[in-house]
Amino acid sequence: MVLWSRRHRMTSIGALAVSAAFLLSACGGGSTSSATSSSAPAGTAAGGIKLIKPGKLTTCTNLPYEPFQFKQGDKTVGFDVDIVDLAAKKLGVTQDIVDIDFAVIKSGAALNAGKCDVAAAGMTITPERQKNLLFSDPYFDATQALLAKKGTGAKSLDDVKAKGLKLGAQASTTGLDYVKGKGFNPTEFADSPKELLGLQSGQADVIVQDLPVVLTWLKKPEIASKFELIGSLNTGEQYGVGLKKGNDALVKVINEEIAKAKSDGTYEKIYVKWFGKKPGELGT
Repeated sequence: MVLWSRRHRMTSIGALAVSAAFLLSACGGGSTSSATSSSAPAGTAAGGIKLIKPGKLTTCTNLPYEPFQFKQGDKTVGFDVDIVDLAAKKLGVTQDIVDIDFAVIKSGAALNAGKCDVAAAGMTITPERQKNLLFSDPYFDATQALLAKKGTGAKSLDDVKAKGLKLGAQASTTGLDYVKGKGFNPTEFADSPKELLGLQSGQADVIVQDLPVVLTWLKKPEIASKFELIGSLNTGEQYGVGLKKGNDALVKVINEEIAKAKSDGTYEKIYVKWFGKKPGELGT
């Protein structure tokens, strides 16, 4: 998804901290629990790794983004949640999830301000984002898809252009960047639910979104009866867990747990749980 403010220098560290906290509260969404500010005492997990909240591995995400992270009752669940849980269990802590605007996540601002220890939000690793974030090893191979109202006759982006169809995309995402690179100027929607609503309301005839998200939407009869997957865009993307630059000890744990899960079958079980297929079979 995957998915950018500056003030004059303050004369005291306290004023700077207040300013940063105000900025994030203005940009962010709700939270499944209260976030800890950067001035709060840090906790220490197994291996001496410092966390912003004692006993918690705090994760910033952007809800909903089913099946990667979404609400199920009062609990946040999903593929990304299970991946981060691997590291949380290794550290002997539980995962605490903070819902915040994706632009604040991908810019590194949320992590730098101590809103969270990690960010897992269906976030594609890109050179631009690597300037602001430290990424884990890839944990998901992603691709984009085109969802259209039935009857357009389109099967590709070329068809969308030739037929003069209205294209939509989620703001701050690699899907948006991809279609812009192909010469499109799509209508931008703030998040994936608004993007789907834009398609349903006729603001767009076709939308671009991550394939697993589109496939999840199409499991719902009211969506499948009116809309169809018309094509996949093999963009070669990979998702990574984001961390504050310099947090090498924590990223080492995350990488080790991802590698272990892939070798002992745990990763495949998590994958099948959320996508209904084994790695490499999605979209077939």
